[in-house]
Amino acid sequence: AVLLGEIADPQDASVVAQRLLDSLSRPIQLSKHEVFVTPSIGIAVFPRDGVSPESLLKHADVAMYQAKQAGKNLYRYFQPEMNQAAMRRLELDQHLRRALERDEFFLTYQPKIDSTDGHIDGAEALLRWDSPELGLVSPMEFITVAEESGLILPIGDWVLRRACRQVREWHQSGLHLPSISVNISALQFMQANFVGRVRDILEDSNLDSSVLDLEITESLLASDAASAVKTLTSLKLLGVELSIDDFGTGYSSLGYLKQFPIDRLKIDRSFIHDLVDNMDDSTIVSAILGLAAGMGLQVTAEGVETEEQASFLRARGCHQFQGYLYSP
Repeated sequence: AVLLGEIADPQDASVVAQRLLDSLSRPIQLSKHEVFVTPSIGIAVFPRDGVSPESLLKHADVAMYQAKQAGKNLYRYFQPEMNQAAMRRLELDQHLRRALERDEFFLTYQPKIDSTDGHIDGAEALLRWDSPELGLVSPMEFITVAEESGLILPIGDWVLRRACRQVREWHQSGLHLPSISVNISALQFMQANFVGRVRDILEDSNLDSSVLDLEITESLLASDAASAVKTLTSLKLLGVELSIDDFGTGYSSLGYLKQFPIDRLKIDRSFIHDLVDNMDDSTIVSAILGLAAGMGLQVTAEGVETEEQASFLRARGCHQFQGYLYSP
């Protein structure tokens, strides 16, 4: 903690902060090794950001974490909205820790539609959280908190187990759903025992492995392709289907793509929204469909909302549609 007692203007603190960054970023010699420090600095100003030492330190700490999240080796001034965001994240974290044991999660299922005849060809299990205290919390909010806290591991197991059991119940009641898709987080996928957990859940659910479709993001596969190939190969030996979710947004090498034992690509909704009117989007989507056809991969388009979008995709060989045009 650094106290600047005689600055003329709050912005003067940034001069000192930059000098500290420059100084701390210089290489340090430890025995035979040269090491580097990437500092992150948060700045709180009296009396704007607090009138007590405790409040100033707390707000400087919040700003420091903002600097870390922005990429490190940076400084950030405290802003009131930072505190609101930090308090909201803390609140979500505290309630999330009790949500599983209190049975506050539930799944909803969005159908996947066959492009040729319109029948339901599968569904994607979507996690929802209905907290007694917070109400219905958006997945965009709580999934990030769950991943940062590690809670995504037990939650992810719950989702996979609940989805498999639900489909098995549907099959027993005479409702045949060809496949169920479940999103897999990076933390889940990187677990050493992940393949074993999937095997155990399938056995406990008494569900045929070919019905389960695991959706993995493109960016996750690109981060450690060699390790991903091993895990995906083991999953394929179990008999499950494998899809790359949000394809086109992860900047992965197409050279890696041919190594992955993938069954399906899911075109991200961001390319579908302006598909008919935006030349760039239509070109990208057409290229993905051509690539998939050449590699023998199935393709699902997410976020299909209009008949024009569906017609465009159908004409270019897209196999499945998923979106509000058919069902939320």
